[in-house]
Amino acid sequence: MAVSAKKLADYAAKRDFTKTAEPSGDSPAKASSRPAFVVQKHDARRLHYDFRLEWDGVLLSWAVTKGPSADPSVKRLAVRTEDHPLDYGSFEGTIPAKQYGAGTVMLWDQGWWQPQDDFAAGLKSGKLKFVLHGERMQGKWTLVRMKTKEKRENWLLIKEHDSLEEDTEDGLIERYDTSVTTGRSMADIAAGKAAAKPKAKKPGNAKAKSGFSLATPKFRKPQLAKLTDQVPEGDDWLHETKFDGYRCLAALGKNGVRLYTRSGLDWTDRYAGLDEAFARLDCRNALIDGEVVSASDSKGSDFSALQRDLEQGRPVVFMAFDLLELDGEKLDKRPLVDRKEALAALLTGQPADAPVRYSEHVIGQGPDVFKAIEKAGGEGIISKACNSVYSGSRSGSWLKIKTGLRQEFIVGGYSPSTARGRPFASLLVGSLENGVLRYRGRVGGGLGERDLDKLSSLMRRRARKTSPFDEVPADIARAAHWLTPDLVVEVDYAELTDQGSIRHGVFRGVREDKEASMVKLEKPVAANDKDQTFRGVRVSHPERVVFPEAGYTKGDVAGYYAKAADRMLDYAGDRPISLLRCPDGTDGDCFFQKHAGQGFPDGIGSVDITESSGKSEPYMVIEKPEGFVAAAQMGSIEFHIWGSRTDLLEKPDRLVFDLDPDEGLGFSEVKTAAKELRKMLCEIGLDSLPMVTGGKGVHVIVPLRRVAEWETVAFFARTVASHLAERHPDRYVATMSKAKRKGKIFIDWLRNERGATAVAPYSLRAREGAPVAIPVTWPQLAKLTSANSFNMPKALKRLDQECPLQAMAASQSISREVVESLETLIHCQTATQTARTG
Repeated sequence: MAVSAKKLADYAAKRDFTKTAEPSGDSPAKASSRPAFVVQKHDARRLHYDFRLEWDGVLLSWAVTKGPSADPSVKRLAVRTEDHPLDYGSFEGTIPAKQYGAGTVMLWDQGWWQPQDDFAAGLKSGKLKFVLHGERMQGKWTLVRMKTKEKRENWLLIKEHDSLEEDTEDGLIERYDTSVTTGRSMADIAAGKAAAKPKAKKPGNAKAKSGFSLATPKFRKPQLAKLTDQVPEGDDWLHETKFDGYRCLAALGKNGVRLYTRSGLDWTDRYAGLDEAFARLDCRNALIDGEVVSASDSKGSDFSALQRDLEQGRPVVFMAFDLLELDGEKLDKRPLVDRKEALAALLTGQPADAPVRYSEHVIGQGPDVFKAIEKAGGEGIISKACNSVYSGSRSGSWLKIKTGLRQEFIVGGYSPSTARGRPFASLLVGSLENGVLRYRGRVGGGLGERDLDKLSSLMRRRARKTSPFDEVPADIARAAHWLTPDLVVEVDYAELTDQGSIRHGVFRGVREDKEASMVKLEKPVAANDKDQTFRGVRVSHPERVVFPEAGYTKGDVAGYYAKAADRMLDYAGDRPISLLRCPDGTDGDCFFQKHAGQGFPDGIGSVDITESSGKSEPYMVIEKPEGFVAAAQMGSIEFHIWGSRTDLLEKPDRLVFDLDPDEGLGFSEVKTAAKELRKMLCEIGLDSLPMVTGGKGVHVIVPLRRVAEWETVAFFARTVASHLAERHPDRYVATMSKAKRKGKIFIDWLRNERGATAVAPYSLRAREGAPVAIPVTWPQLAKLTSANSFNMPKALKRLDQECPLQAMAASQSISREVVESLETLIHCQTATQTARTG
């Protein structure tokens, strides 16, 4: 790469590559899938550590004179040096005497990194904040450029406060004194000894014994549960034990096993035994959601036991409760019950005491499940909507119901102790509310000797002079010692006072997996006493806004479909159907779903259809009017239908042309196209009706007798569309190519192929204003000014009128006579056009 060659000019000028084995940088730079970082221990004129970050095709480099320190109070001098080529990141050996940098080089650490801020801007301003995912250096770090008069760039390498910090200045470099790849010492490398025998598998780099062959999935935001004080009832909810541990996403693949915290930190090396256990699973790759708990706690409810296990390096247990990816296939948009079924199958055959275990659940009977957990002394339950997708948000489809009050808080100070030998009396804690740290009271219970020692060490490095809280009672503030508010603890308490302070707080442990910015006071969401029922279907959270611009709610959507259901059943019932689901409203993620799953509500059935691959899959079918409401309860907004019904699947009963205008074309051009298409169809003996789609276009629909099969109907539709496009090439196009559609209307005939769908009559559209797809007469179309003229109120009024489609009996078909008429028409029009141009 020319750019990299220019950047590497200083590097190349300092070296004679006929004498040194260092990479020349001449080969093309190969960027990593994730930006790499390496640290090379370098015994040159003086021993130092070369710290390198991959950026813009090279390795940015700093010489850290005394080596990195994981103690945030220690600032290490890091002198900026010339950029190095990317392949220097794997160099280990000896640079010959009299060559630049002569001496022994060890590959001391390696991994990948991610910026916390705009890295390019930080490079200019002189402050770089990043997270390291190495085998030795991990967590948050900062490089700060010093203001000096020296020509060289002097920076400081500093460990930021987080759960991976240490309280010993040289702990990192004293603990690790051999190569991270070859296991050799500096003396071994200098002597040219061969690489040491591979040691036991390093946590975080577990390779699959069962043959992982696909890439390790990336971290993604976990699904979160809302706190509530009422257990949801009904068979559309499943209930699991609420574990008291560390949330964990397990990513398995050929790049190794990675175990991520809720915030995305790589904690693989902290969970003894889990990487080896995951490597034994029989899959090509996977992304599994679960909770890490203590192996000594059968209920998974003793957070203190887990912390002791981690501190002492004892094996832990992973309770798996969701599966987001398997063998390269994304499962997050499938219903929860389907994902759990696949997860159970993946874990089948594991011993009962295996480190990776399946989290069982109960469908329905929520109140009874909660009572049983409460009686057994458990922390609570997690209730999940059976058909919920995995959106990575706190959408309300997962709920947590606790048997007691427990909350994470931020430590902002402490009260001194008068007792001999006790370093402090109580912690002063708070929570973030609207960007302000609000004081929530004192926590003095539950602090054992080990807790006091650990907290004292953590708080010693966080001392500050001023209070971080918004307001603290004067009698407490008078003697308080203040701390930088980034230490998170978990606390049990009896209740909140009227002033919002905790009463009888009991310390349960430090939450090393959570950032302080994530800690807000959790309040139970209102009980679902606002649930509404439409056509016998219970709709939860009807107040949730689905169309923000128009203000329409989930209840409005369900209410509309309840009223339109009978008519929609005439056109969309008993057909394979695809749903456009938007669980978080039109501003959130939306996705199509066509396959049925277990636990679907009444009114939504399924039909097995053999796909082109030869595989049979269950497709959704609306069988009853209440099925439309049930779909709305699942967050569905749009319904898209096949052109045939399930009782005669291979013979369509409708022909659809979708007139889709390019950007910049007005609705008048679309109406003209519909009129011309209607005329052409009439000339060959077919009547048609228009439907405004609620978007920008119009569907021209031809009801058919179920005589011709898909291949015939699709070929006929393509012929009609292609001929119209050939007659008017300046206005129409019959191919999907966007390059050819500029300034034209696409006559989409592809809706008539087997498996293709078109939006159903009277379906809402997930667009601004909540428009509806409405069939109209030709005279009515002439008067309309847009394809989204009908909103929900206007669409409901149309239900009082006869539907234009009902007036058209499906008595016509693509018969031999119709085909011959089309051929004659094309021949005549082509001949006429040729005569004109000739």
